Amino acid sequence: MSNKLTTLNLYLEPADNRRLASLCGPFDDNIKQLERRIGVEISYKNNHFKIVGLPRNSLNANNLLKSLYVETQPVKGSTPDLEPDQVHVAIQEAIALESEDMGENKELYIKTKRGVIKPRNPNQSQYVANIVRHDITFGVGPAGTGKTYLAVAAAVDALERQEVRRILLTRPAVEAGEKLGFLPGDLSQKVDPYLRPLYDALFEMMGFEKVERLIERNVIEVAPLAYMRGRTLNEAFIILDESQNTTVEQMKMFLTRIGFNSRAVITGDITQSDLPRGQRSGLRHAIEVLKNVEEVSFNFFQAQDVVRHPVVARIVEAYDHHDQKVQRAKAEAQKEKLNDEQQ
Repeated sequence: MSNKLTTLNLYLEPADNRRLASLCGPFDDNIKQLERRIGVEISYKNNHFKIVGLPRNSLNANNLLKSLYVETQPVKGSTPDLEPDQVHVAIQEAIALESEDMGENKELYIKTKRGVIKPRNPNQSQYVANIVRHDITFGVGPAGTGKTYLAVAAAVDALERQEVRRILLTRPAVEAGEKLGFLPGDLSQKVDPYLRPLYDALFEMMGFEKVERLIERNVIEVAPLAYMRGRTLNEAFIILDESQNTTVEQMKMFLTRIGFNSRAVITGDITQSDLPRGQRSGLRHAIEVLKNVEEVSFNFFQAQDVVRHPVVARIVEAYDHHDQKVQRAKAEAQKEKLNDEQQ
């Protein structure tokens, strides 16, 4: 495919000022959304639209404008207003169709200004594809499988291509079996230690100085999960890390914060919960509740997907085998107890 920009001229017929105003939206918001998410520049005068971008992107924008203009046809003599969520859904469908046309076996990669990040195994490739194609993506599995790193890479890519206006990083502030006590400093300084893996990935992909500038401008926002309550997050790429440490109520609260034109990636390892004994993990509960919900995808990583030192994969496998052995022993003991009671 050519990397040269092309210009497409589109004339929407019949020319109708009321329908054209509905298509463009208040202050051209619908046009701006198309530009931002498809990666093109659109200018227009009356019913003549000029689209500048890469050939595939320009053609997609051309087809979307045509189909959205059909949606503005008068109903009972009244021209309906084209709502932002209609534009959002149309774009999502176009992206999904394009992904299918390009084929499942196409090599996926994430491009940032610091370089190209390629998935290292089929499971990672599917994970990246799901992040691109779905509004909410779960990455579940052991440490070292690239769940968080690839999520941050996808967020940086979306921000640099202006698909979203900001990145929000969050995680539950649960201590990993330790009591840290009082920590001095402001909110950011208190939460920073918990979010260090996310920061490290951002610094690697964007550079320390740029990340610091974007944080100062609130383009990149870091906050504990508890501070998400009551907010609606529009045009954002949101990453919830260590989600196995959320309660059921916290997970529901987080998922219902996601607003218009936003994407969310939730990562976690259900085997490493630091919640108090007896408290159910919001991640485990969400997997059961949301498994059949459209626009929500799940990726389950295994020990063989670990991309750190080979010994990490063997450690994960050893713990898995041990846990399975303990579960079998418990099940057998319970069965013997029931048999004794029946006798």
